[in-house]
Amino acid sequence: MKKSRADILEYVENKSVENIACSKIDPELFERYSVKRGLRDKSGTGVLAGLTTISDIKSYEETEHGKQPCPGVLSYRGINVTELVNGCIRENRFGFEEASYLLLFGKLPNRQELKDYSDIIATLRCLPTNFVRDVVMKAPSKDIMNSLTRSVLTLSAYDSNPTEMTPDNVLRQCLSLISRFPMLSVYGYQAYNHYICNDSLYIHRPDPKLSTAENILRLLRPNMKYSALEAQVLDIALILHMEHGGGNNSSFTTHVVTSSGSDTFSVMAAALCSLKGPKHGGANIKVVEMMNDLKKHVRDTRDEDEVRAYLEKLLNREAFDRKGLIYGMGHAVYSISDPRAEVFKGFVKKLALAKGRDEDFALYTMIDRLAPQVISERRRIYKGVSPNVDFYSGFVYSMLDIPLELYTPIFAMARIVGWSAHMLEELTNVDKIIRPAYKSVSSPQPYVALEDR
Repeated sequence: MKKSRADILEYVENKSVENIACSKIDPELFERYSVKRGLRDKSGTGVLAGLTTISDIKSYEETEHGKQPCPGVLSYRGINVTELVNGCIRENRFGFEEASYLLLFGKLPNRQELKDYSDIIATLRCLPTNFVRDVVMKAPSKDIMNSLTRSVLTLSAYDSNPTEMTPDNVLRQCLSLISRFPMLSVYGYQAYNHYICNDSLYIHRPDPKLSTAENILRLLRPNMKYSALEAQVLDIALILHMEHGGGNNSSFTTHVVTSSGSDTFSVMAAALCSLKGPKHGGANIKVVEMMNDLKKHVRDTRDEDEVRAYLEKLLNREAFDRKGLIYGMGHAVYSISDPRAEVFKGFVKKLALAKGRDEDFALYTMIDRLAPQVISERRRIYKGVSPNVDFYSGFVYSMLDIPLELYTPIFAMARIVGWSAHMLEELTNVDKIIRPAYKSVSSPQPYVALEDR
């Protein structure tokens, strides 16, 4: 007999209790069998699952007294990302294209190589005829990451050679996706803003003469206008989010799905699905929401005692989402400092002053200082706690007038470069499917005939 929607919801609610009961595993068993939950040990060190030359993360130094925490360092192909950003700033140029070339091809491009690469990216920055109308505008969603994922999978139907896994074909597809992610994301947002929010619809074409950061702002804004500082800060954000070692969740997903022999579009769709989670690429949204909640419940945001009391409530599960977390604080790898946050902070201040948001910046700076103190006082931690890049990135995006729905897609526009490099590295070096072990701790039980149950 056909069930009503109410019947289905009631059934699911009741059976969910049974599912939770049969899914629950005694936490003691993880200790007994030495399971590295999340593939990490208590000190935060990851289980070694592969090798990479793409990027390196340094958070401690080997000394005669053992491992000692040190200020974090992030390198792309052996080049310190701080030096990479500072080099672009000194020479007053955008760095996304240069950094992506470095990650894909293992070296910094000379002037001609950079021009040729930038021209290729600009040329590929287009979509199939009527793709925006037939795909992006159909079934618009507030969840732009889902919209982006759907568009990526649909692009495979328009590709001349969608499933061949030779290095040259995969590189062609990766370059195409790197070029197209900004369009797919922003157009997905414009469709949502028009059809669901009843606002005006703006579909601007990218300008081949502009950088990736400039084109993102051009595509997003109704008047296509932006300042040089706005484009520069967004460019820096893209560089800092471009890659972060093979062990982060979405890059590891890229390796896992590539190892199965799946195609480029499916690999990138899987990585997108991984990135959208609030524990990964969606973390900066939680920071912004947390800060908005703080402003609602703290009478004077300049009063350190009041702000500290709110932070303590967060840890005690008495404020915001009651998860016991101060979002934007701490990282799975870094302890003393996240180099991306350190690089970003100076430019955040510059943009805040230009936008008249100096009071907000002062509040972020205060929490930057207070939160690690509060956490160390109230939590048993195995390593230091410091602000991560997500703590500041959401604030930056709000100052750039980027809507909340695009925060994680902005991350994806950058990280697609790292995913591409990891996919190509997996194809080049490994011909084995990634298949980690899971130990069964279930109890045997007999089969009982239907009439006897």
